[in-house]
Amino acid sequence: MMHTILPLAIFALLPRVSGHSAFWSKSMFGFNVTDKTFPYDNRPVTPIKNMNFTEWWFHNHLDYPPNEGDFFELPAGRPATAEIACNKGATSFFASSEGGDIREPNNPNDVCPNSTSQAYHTNGIDDLEGCALAIAYKNDARAVQPEDFTVFSVNQTCVWTRFTDFQVPERMPPCPEGGCICAFFWIHAPDSGGEENYMNGFKCNVTGSTSTVPVSTSKVARRCGADPANNKMQSSPANCTYGAKTPFYWFNNERNNMFEGTYSPPVYNDLYNFLDGAQDDIFVDSYLSLPSPAPTAPLPIHAGVSVPMPADMQHGLSASVDTPSAATNTTTTATNTTTSSPGQDGYAYKRDMSDALNMERRREMVEGFRVNVESRRKRAAEVGAWRRSISRRSRRSFW
Repeated sequence: MMHTILPLAIFALLPRVSGHSAFWSKSMFGFNVTDKTFPYDNRPVTPIKNMNFTEWWFHNHLDYPPNEGDFFELPAGRPATAEIACNKGATSFFASSEGGDIREPNNPNDVCPNSTSQAYHTNGIDDLEGCALAIAYKNDARAVQPEDFTVFSVNQTCVWTRFTDFQVPERMPPCPEGGCICAFFWIHAPDSGGEENYMNGFKCNVTGSTSTVPVSTSKVARRCGADPANNKMQSSPANCTYGAKTPFYWFNNERNNMFEGTYSPPVYNDLYNFLDGAQDDIFVDSYLSLPSPAPTAPLPIHAGVSVPMPADMQHGLSASVDTPSAATNTTTTATNTTTSSPGQDGYAYKRDMSDALNMERRREMVEGFRVNVESRRKRAAEVGAWRRSISRRSRRSFW
């Protein structure tokens, strides 16, 4: 009997490392929340789903703010390195973890030591759907609403390494006095676990700002990329949301902005026009013209790109798209208005760039729409096989 009790007692002392992941920083809300803080397990790594708004918003950690002066720095034009792990003990902040230091000495980048990748909801590096950082230019977290957040950086190979870089746009304006409010968002692949959202709020501050052009009002992202898993082999660039976009709020009881089904979760990658890296087009002067997205809508015209578009991008462009004048710098369509202050030369959108640079930027834009079809077909086949397996198991269970 003693031989049975002793292993159980030792097991009870081990840190909880199985499953999920979170953004860890002293700047975060809920930094010291454990599985005992709430009547339910509300650790930062616990997924949020099927919850009321106050339960899922900021992970219900607003009453557990960071210490005064603790900020996560966002260096304009440079990467901000975050720590993402399934347990605080796997991070640099292990000293305040109830389980102590569990980092893997031979692999300091391990997201979840002594666990397989399924613990953080992936079957491998080809099974990642990306995660995002978003910012609200307010210094009071309780004043922030879901619509206030704008995604400014995406890492499409997240969650895969503990140290994860998020590229910060070069033109990020400074925060108000007292800093900004930021949040980490993640939704994993449909074949790697249930319908789960992850959100961790934190205080942040932009450093090294060289621009004061504000971030534009964010909009909900649309599913527009190639989606072989759902028999859509081609992307629809005109149906994408461009510019500032809100994070995904999905599969909770209130305040959702995404309504995709269980096996088609919204994800932070090309499928929703969240390109990898800094989201450089989120500012009020980022576009000359920004039509409302639709399958046959004209493509937006990016500011600072004055050379002709390549032939494969010209399809769908409308000749009637207005160009803003120097007098007002305002572009108006039937449903959308974009306004900006004039530049030093009287034209808000003209940038001094060589034709070669313009063409290179245009090529980068075009390349952003291209997807590796073979890779996605392979992924679609794997997802299809997984769904058929689930269906067969369901039928066997039913009968």
